[in-house]
Amino acid sequence: MTSTTPLPGNRDHTADAATNRSGAVLSRLQLLVTRKLDGLLQGDYAGLLPGPGSEAGESREYRPGDDVRRMDWPVTARTTTPHVRRTVADRELETWLAVDLSASLDFGTGRWLKRDVVIAAAAAISHLTVRGGNRIGAVVGSGGDAPAPRRGWRAAPPPAGPGRLVRLPARAGRKEAQGMLRAIAGTEIRPGRSDLGALVDMLNRPPRRRGVAVVISDFLAPPGQWSRPLRKLRVRHDVLAVEVVDPRELELPDVGVLPVVDPETGELHEVQTADPGLRHRYAAAAAAQRAEISAALRAAGAAHLRLRTDRDWLLDMVRFVAAQRHARTRGTTR
Repeated sequence: MTSTTPLPGNRDHTADAATNRSGAVLSRLQLLVTRKLDGLLQGDYAGLLPGPGSEAGESREYRPGDDVRRMDWPVTARTTTPHVRRTVADRELETWLAVDLSASLDFGTGRWLKRDVVIAAAAAISHLTVRGGNRIGAVVGSGGDAPAPRRGWRAAPPPAGPGRLVRLPARAGRKEAQGMLRAIAGTEIRPGRSDLGALVDMLNRPPRRRGVAVVISDFLAPPGQWSRPLRKLRVRHDVLAVEVVDPRELELPDVGVLPVVDPETGELHEVQTADPGLRHRYAAAAAAQRAEISAALRAAGAAHLRLRTDRDWLLDMVRFVAAQRHARTRGTTR
């Protein structure tokens, strides 16, 4: 993960520029999301994921991929054929977002910054869920305390800490959802990495009725930090993990000596990208890291959507939701 450090400047001017930029981004997002998603993926309270709801419905024969926890044992005993109990989606769906805005998200070499894709994903999810009285809320993590920038490969890592975690209460209505998105977009990214596990665990407290939980992050924190809270969250909720990736996190270009700065620790490195062996090792390590993330998400039972800064994130999201709904019509839940 690499980035360049911004030049120092007037703090008030920087804050005003960031606020104006966030407002402009949200305005464009609202128009873009409305044009592409309205009438395309709407359903009767089906939500972003094919969530089964909680109200009892009719039974049907078991199909491979059905959740065995929904077995209808009385009907199975009477018919001697395995049956599962179908459930009806709640009339009021509650969706919670866990939005990771650690310093590593303030980076991008494609069409967007990773931070922009995070906000865009939150806007699209909000648009898909906040209708018919549905409520949406969020918890936001914005980095932790990091040491002063140091040069060299032996710089000390930042101290562990939860970072700044903020809860935005769940409310119904598009106006309230827009206010939530403005709060997320206006969140200042702080140095260091927020504790993704603590951020996810905020969705477990206090316990809520079954709903949808969406975790938006680059998931660069060690899986051991967030996998257990994610599994705990999956017990009560349908979970979607939105992984935001930049192409430079997957492979390095051949551009000679490349000075890079880790935005979370301030470490400065000079990387000789002309070395094919180094580029190969980097790509192999990055692929192994992403495979580990995917395996941890799969083990936690979360649906996994990967968005890239160099691709049409909205098209990827449309394809994902369409595939999820197609899976639901075939009787599967994932």
